[in-house]
Amino acid sequence: MAGRSVKRLFYIGLPVLVALLVGAALTTYWWQMRLQKPVEVNMADMGHMAGMTHSEHMEHMEHMEHMGVMAAANSDEKSVSCTAINAPESEAPIRKFDVTAARTKLKLDNGKTVDAWTFNGISPGPELRVTEGDRVVVTLHNKDIEDGVTIHWHGITVPCSQDGIAGVTQDAVLPGGQFTYTFIATSPGTYWYHSHQMSSIQASKGLLGSLIVEPKQKSEFDPSTNEATALYQQLGSSMLVNGSANGLAVPGKPGEQIRLRLINAGNETMEFDIDGAPVRVLAMDGHDLHDPGLLDAAIVPIGAGQRYDLLITMPESGQVIVHSPSAKSLPIKIGSGAQPQHSEGGELFSFVDYGSPSPTDPTPRVEPDRHFELKLGQTLFTKSINGKSFHEIPPLTVKEGDHVVITVSNEGGGDHPFHVHGHVFRVLSRNGVALQGSPVYLDTLLTKKGETYELYLEANNPGLWMAHCHNLKHASMGMSMMLNYEGITTPYRVGTKSGNLPDL
Repeated sequence: MAGRSVKRLFYIGLPVLVALLVGAALTTYWWQMRLQKPVEVNMADMGHMAGMTHSEHMEHMEHMEHMGVMAAANSDEKSVSCTAINAPESEAPIRKFDVTAARTKLKLDNGKTVDAWTFNGISPGPELRVTEGDRVVVTLHNKDIEDGVTIHWHGITVPCSQDGIAGVTQDAVLPGGQFTYTFIATSPGTYWYHSHQMSSIQASKGLLGSLIVEPKQKSEFDPSTNEATALYQQLGSSMLVNGSANGLAVPGKPGEQIRLRLINAGNETMEFDIDGAPVRVLAMDGHDLHDPGLLDAAIVPIGAGQRYDLLITMPESGQVIVHSPSAKSLPIKIGSGAQPQHSEGGELFSFVDYGSPSPTDPTPRVEPDRHFELKLGQTLFTKSINGKSFHEIPPLTVKEGDHVVITVSNEGGGDHPFHVHGHVFRVLSRNGVALQGSPVYLDTLLTKKGETYELYLEANNPGLWMAHCHNLKHASMGMSMMLNYEGITTPYRVGTKSGNLPDL
């Protein structure tokens, strides 16, 4: 009898257990889908919604809609709309560009044809090259991208209204529509642009390009006489560099010093080897390093969204080869002649003790006005920050003028390149060790599992700013939040009602 009871329990209990597990998994999955595609969310009002249940959130939204004009009439007189924050008038030279987003069949140089979404018929889109101080005016046209499109200027400090975030700073530009972006190119360096409507989808479809801001005056640590830009992207199933599936050839004469601008516009970390010559890391994310030292046989890791500028002095004979194991068929070959022998076992580049401290840029010693801790991790179907995902993550709320310290820890789920819009932050420490070399200023920080970084940020650009993992697949799975200034509002909404889905 006991044996039959055990069997009966097994045959009944096991299916019930499996059903419960499947039910829990499906419930979690649909919960994630609801978060990915909310009906309507005001990204400036997230502080009021933090911790609300779904029903409480819906009641709040219905109440706000019902109050309508009354709420606007009784709003704080000091509040400012993101749409009212624009580039100041100036007499700076104006650089105008027109870009058109469209569906395009691209024939790659390996003979493969790809259904792409392009800017001006190409992917990457046209390189936008301007000079420090220029007033940049870019008019975006949408020919036939049905879900709409925007342009986000990755790493460029722009006014809130120009950040290109669907549902936060603007509505997505629908077919037949246009939007004109205007900003001042204040910081020289290597940057890029991409759509921030359904970003993980639209960037992988090809809606991206490079933006180079040339300095009015060269840094004393940049003796380069020539330069080249290499933008790596994942276009569908094809890995490309500057739109090529076969790699990149760069002219180089013996003794010439070449600045190589590397842009990782994909979702995965890329590690680059340099064979044939030693190298210096001149800049990271567009910001020069102080007194960059010479590296021999180094491996340079570049996280998704990051940019590294390398200085390479050409040897008296032969080529220099820059390549990554994650893009084996896409080497950058500089110069002519014999190829160098590949060196194995290089040392991984670390900025913690690279270069030397700058006497004009001491480590900030101010007491922070705000201190935030962000733990980047993973749940069953989502990527999370402090255990929450998407708009359920409470925003980082600051006031203009605040000195802000942010502690970022990677607790798992892969590499998380953490990107903050509208700001540049300084890296103070890694795993409790203060930086010993050059000051390091970034807009995107590559974090690996087990790493903890301390960042310093000055709240000097009022607005509503996204802060998210720039593996855009991770952002689309929930690792995306807001950095909001007190008193800044927006008329735009994220969700299926408006069609604005910046992180999908």
